[in-house]
Amino acid sequence: MNTDELNRFLARAFADRKLSGTERAALADWLSQHVRTDQHRGLARHAAFEIARSAPPSSDVIDWLEAVMKVLAPLAPSPASAPADEVLFAPGDACRQRIVSRFAACRRTADVCVFTVTDDRITKAVLDAHARGVRVRLITDNEKQHDAGSDVARIRAAGIAVKVDDMTEAAEPGANGHMHHKFAVLDGARVLNGSYNWTRGAGELNFENVVDSADPVLVMAFAAEFARLWARF
Repeated sequence: MNTDELNRFLARAFADRKLSGTERAALADWLSQHVRTDQHRGLARHAAFEIARSAPPSSDVIDWLEAVMKVLAPLAPSPASAPADEVLFAPGDACRQRIVSRFAACRRTADVCVFTVTDDRITKAVLDAHARGVRVRLITDNEKQHDAGSDVARIRAAGIAVKVDDMTEAAEPGANGHMHHKFAVLDGARVLNGSYNWTRGAGELNFENVVDSADPVLVMAFAAEFARLWARF
């Protein structure tokens, strides 16, 4: 699917940070003519997220992106396709395997926001995606990055952009707490989120969960949170 025409349309529609009724109808018409598969729809979502990322995070940007996502969201899931949303549980390998498989399928962007990263198998999947040309960004906790077994230094050394919550203003909300999120937004079209820390112990010892979702409203919300924290740290 050639997305050049879509990119030009989205850029024009983004100029005033509003999606008018006429623009919404034109976007829906373009999708009906050009989007044939879930992959095509994912590419269209990615294009919208890239346009939104070109400007500083703001409520207008989030409102525009939400309006676009409502048009891009499929009206109904294809019965022949894999579930768009699924929940995995630990103990066991299901959570880790899903994280690794989603990174293996990632092609463009991976925005990762996790408290700690020590599982070398997950780290390898992240580094492999980076080596394929995926633009990976990582936000993690400033204290946990120094834990024994932490892979953050290894990820940073590979050339991946890393930020931590090392805020200096004690009065700022969150300054004395932890960056405790555990989520990743992949290709602007899917989010992994849950209690599951990216550690071996999470899969082998703990009762944990990972929600794997392509819901555009959830994806948009997590992408906006990542953008807010990336700008803040």
